[in-house]
Amino acid sequence: PIVSSYNDRIRPLLDTVDRLRNLNVMREGIQLPTIVVVGDQSSGKSSVLESLAGISLPRGQGICTRVPLVMRLQRSPNPEPEIWLEFGDKRVDTDEEHIAESICSATEAIAGSGKGVSDTPLTLHVKKFGVPDLTMVDLPGITRVPVNGQPENIYEQISGMIMKYIQPQESIILNVLSATVDFTTCESIRMSRQVDKTGERTLAVVTKADMAPEGLLQKVTADDVNIGLGYVCVRNRVGEETYQEARMQEELLFKTHPLLSMIDHDIVGIPVLAQKLIQIQATMIARCLPDIVQKIKEKLDNSILELNKLPMVITSTGEALMTFMNIIGSTKESLLRILIQGDFTEFPDDQSMHSTARLADLLSQFSDNLEAKPETVTEFLMFEIKVLEECKCIGLPNFIPRSAFLAILSHRVDEMHTKPVEFIKKIWDYIEIVLSSVITKYSENFPQIQSSIKRVGRNLICKIKEISVSRVIEIVEMEKLTDYTCNPEYMTVYTTKIANQGSFISRVQDGYLTYSLSGVGNVEISHLRKYDAQLLRQAFDINVRINAYWTIVVRRIVDNLALYLQFSGKNLVNSQFQKEIVAGLVNPRGGGEVEKMMEESPSVASKREKLKNSIKLLKESKDAVAAIVDQNS
Repeated sequence: PIVSSYNDRIRPLLDTVDRLRNLNVMREGIQLPTIVVVGDQSSGKSSVLESLAGISLPRGQGICTRVPLVMRLQRSPNPEPEIWLEFGDKRVDTDEEHIAESICSATEAIAGSGKGVSDTPLTLHVKKFGVPDLTMVDLPGITRVPVNGQPENIYEQISGMIMKYIQPQESIILNVLSATVDFTTCESIRMSRQVDKTGERTLAVVTKADMAPEGLLQKVTADDVNIGLGYVCVRNRVGEETYQEARMQEELLFKTHPLLSMIDHDIVGIPVLAQKLIQIQATMIARCLPDIVQKIKEKLDNSILELNKLPMVITSTGEALMTFMNIIGSTKESLLRILIQGDFTEFPDDQSMHSTARLADLLSQFSDNLEAKPETVTEFLMFEIKVLEECKCIGLPNFIPRSAFLAILSHRVDEMHTKPVEFIKKIWDYIEIVLSSVITKYSENFPQIQSSIKRVGRNLICKIKEISVSRVIEIVEMEKLTDYTCNPEYMTVYTTKIANQGSFISRVQDGYLTYSLSGVGNVEISHLRKYDAQLLRQAFDINVRINAYWTIVVRRIVDNLALYLQFSGKNLVNSQFQKEIVAGLVNPRGGGEVEKMMEESPSVASKREKLKNSIKLLKESKDAVAAIVDQNS
C-alpha cells in the first residue's frame, strides 16, 4: 500500500464531505474542502494522479483533461478494485484496463468530440486496495497557445475554471511543477499566488526529478514562490513499468542519486505525497466542518423562511377571494399609513414613499410659485390706468368703478389659472406612483392578478384626477366672480399703503423719476406726468386694493387646494380604492379576474419548487454532517 498507516478517522471525514459533494451542497453557495490539482500543460499532472490511484489516465498530445475530473479514491480491503464514472445522472462501470477509454468517452459526452473544455465535472470512483483515502479535482493543464481544433480563448476558459476552483479558502491547491522549468515562470504558480499569497494552502509536487536533478535541492529549499505547505519531489512512471516497480525505482533513485539523495527523505516519493495529502485534507475538513454545519443551518433556516413567505397554493374560489381581499386590505392599510398618517416605517430608506412629507413639499412649492412676482413688469400703474379709462362712465368723478377692479382681478386670475391645475395633476401623478409601488409590494406573489389590480388602480386615479381638475378650475373661477373677504388683513394692508397716495402724487407732479414703494422697491414714475391727478389717485388706489386683496386670493386658493387634497386623499384610501378594485375584479357570478389566482404563476411555482429542493438537500446535508461533527467534537 502507498500509505502504510491508516487513520480510521480520515475515512468518515472524507465520506461526509463526499456525501455533501454528491448532494450538490456547493450549489447552495457552501464551499467544501477540496484538493485541487493544477499545473501547466505537460507538467506531469496525470502521472502523479496515476501513481496515487494506481490506474492509467488518458494520455496524448495537447490537453488530456478537458473537464474537471473529481477523483474519489477509497481504500478497500477487497483485492478486486471497483471503478466507475458518474456524470449527470449516468453511472458507467469500468475496469483498470478500460478506464482511460471510459474517461475519454465520458469527456466527449460532456465537452464534445473536439478539443474544447467544459466546467461540467466528471467523477471517477476508485475503490482499491492500497490507495490513499483522498478526493481530488484534476483540472485541465494550462496552455496559452491554442492548437488545432482548440478555441481561440482556450487560455481564458481554462484559467477561469482554475480560478473558480482555487479561489475558495477551503480549497487545498496541489500545484504540479516540472523540475525541468524555472518555478517562477510557471503559470500555475502565478494563479495560485493570486488567491493564496502566503501559500498557506498550497502544496507543490515536483515531477520529473530524474530528468533535471541539478539544482533541484536549491529550488525546493530556497522556496522563491511561497509554497507554504512544502514540496514533495517524485519520479514519474516510465514506459511499461508497473506501479510497484515505479515506486521501487523512485525509492532507489532518491537513495542513490548523487544529487537527489541529498534531498530530505521526508519530502520525496509518492508515498510521502499521499501521506501529506491525507493529513492536510483531514486537517482542513476537521477545521471547516463546524463552519459548514453553521452555513448549512443558516441556509436551511433562510430557505424555510422564504418558502413560508410564499403564498399558499389556492385550490378554490373561496380561498382566492379571501386572499384577494387580504391583498386589498393590506394595500389599503399601507396607503392609510403612508398617505394619511405619515408613517413611513414600511419604506424607511425610500424618501419618495414618505408621502405626507413629499405632498407638503409639493404644496409649499406650489404656494411659492403662486406668490412669486412676474418676471416681466409693465410700467407702473399703466395697466390700471388703461382699465380705468375703458371702465369710465357718466357719473361723479371721485368713484372708482367696481368693474375696473373686477377686470384687473380677472386678468390676474387668468394669468395664474394653469398653475393650480398643473399642481393637482402633479399631485395625482405622484399618488399613482405610490399606489403602484404599494400594490406591487402586496401582490408580488400573484403576478397573474397584479397587472389587473394596477390597471384598475390607474383607472381610478385617472378618474379622480379628472374630477379634481374640474374642482380646481371651479375654485379658481370663483375668484373672478366677486371680490369678497372677511379677512381683516385686507383693510389693514389697504389703510397702511393708501396713506402713501398723497406723497406719490406729489412726487409725480414734482418731476421725480422714481418712487420707493413698500414691498416693491423703487419704481419709475416719470411716464405718469402726463396724466391728471384724479386718474393717478384712482390708479394708485386700485393698485393698493388689488395687491392687498391678491395676497388673500392666493392664500385662499392654496388653503382650498390643501383641504381638498386632504379630503380626496382620505376618500381614496377609506372608500374609493377598495370599492373600485372589488367592483373591477370580482364577478359575483364567477369567472372574474380573482379566479386567476388559482392558477399559480410559473415564476412562483418555479421558486417554490426550487426552495423545496434546496430545503430537502440542506436537510440531508445537515443529517450527513451532524453525526460526524458530534463524533469529532
